[in-house]
Amino acid sequence: MSLPPILQVLPSLVAGGVERGTLEIAEAIIAAGGRALVASAGGPLVGPLERLGATHVTLPLRTKAPWGILRNAGALARLAAAEGVGIVHARSRAPAWSAMLAARRAGAHFVTTYHGTYNEGVPGKRLYNSVMAKGERVIAISHFIAAHIRERHGTDPARIRIIPRGVDPRSFDPALVPPGRLAALRAEWRLPEGRPVLMLPGRITRWKGQGVLLRAMAHLPPEAIAVLVGDGPRYRRELEAEAARLGLGDRLRFAGHVEDVPAALLLADLVLHCSTEPEAFGRTVIEAQAMARPVIAADLGGPRETVMQNETGWRVPPCDPEALARAIRHALGLPLARRAAVGEAARAHVLAHYTTAAMQAATLAVYRELA
Repeated sequence: MSLPPILQVLPSLVAGGVERGTLEIAEAIIAAGGRALVASAGGPLVGPLERLGATHVTLPLRTKAPWGILRNAGALARLAAAEGVGIVHARSRAPAWSAMLAARRAGAHFVTTYHGTYNEGVPGKRLYNSVMAKGERVIAISHFIAAHIRERHGTDPARIRIIPRGVDPRSFDPALVPPGRLAALRAEWRLPEGRPVLMLPGRITRWKGQGVLLRAMAHLPPEAIAVLVGDGPRYRRELEAEAARLGLGDRLRFAGHVEDVPAALLLADLVLHCSTEPEAFGRTVIEAQAMARPVIAADLGGPRETVMQNETGWRVPPCDPEALARAIRHALGLPLARRAAVGEAARAHVLAHYTTAAMQAATLAVYRELA
């Protein structure tokens, strides 16, 4: 079945999982012979998007002001009508209000992807968040998020489609990383051969749990090195003070933003997920597993679905440095062949269930339900 022109709507095209997913779906639409349009406030990913063959339309979609949302709704409705858009797919809350109104005016179908748990700390926030559950089809990125949508918004399960995020095995494949890339990062991060490397990838922010790892390091052998991969200068200063208080010395590395993620992950003996709040999915977990790295993850949210206990990794109680340290000691104490087998099982599980191609195919199937 041919696809109508499809318009994806999001705040901007900077780095991030939502943005990467937008490009991946645009690529799939074009490969299926359809027209892919994306509306956002722009950003560095506009170039890569357009090189795929998609059309980008710049609108001030980062605004949360009610009058701005209404103006954007009018602009999106005119765009949808002019381009014959059949499906409007919203990926973020404020733009989703504009997208929903535009879809109604243009007679297009409305789809949403529910990417997070979305806090409700202020009055009216549940109403604001509820637009993400108003799609004719609501894509949940994990079973955890699907349950959250049903509980929080009472959404009819018949409208929910569970489509996990995916990893591209063309990029995340241990066999495709040459030794030179590993050596360059090892030298840059001052990682001596033979010392265990514990890597926590993710934005440097309190809820990602870098502080949990630092406190766990106090219970680990002194040869273990922790590498924090990601940006976040404000919280980094607090972590540096905590590391000094704990006497970690040269056992901690701040790697900052890393372009070569596959090589970075391949340097790790263990990849850690230490989030203190539930992750909607946890893409870094499947990226690490795709690189055949054993993962230890906090036992909450999406990683409960992607980390099979004692088979593809280990899960530990969140916010518990001592439990994390015990799991790390256990994993590092395994024979190398056993640890490698866990990593290979993790890679096989990802290739069977969590690839970009599977995510693209499932999303196109949702579009075809409505076309």
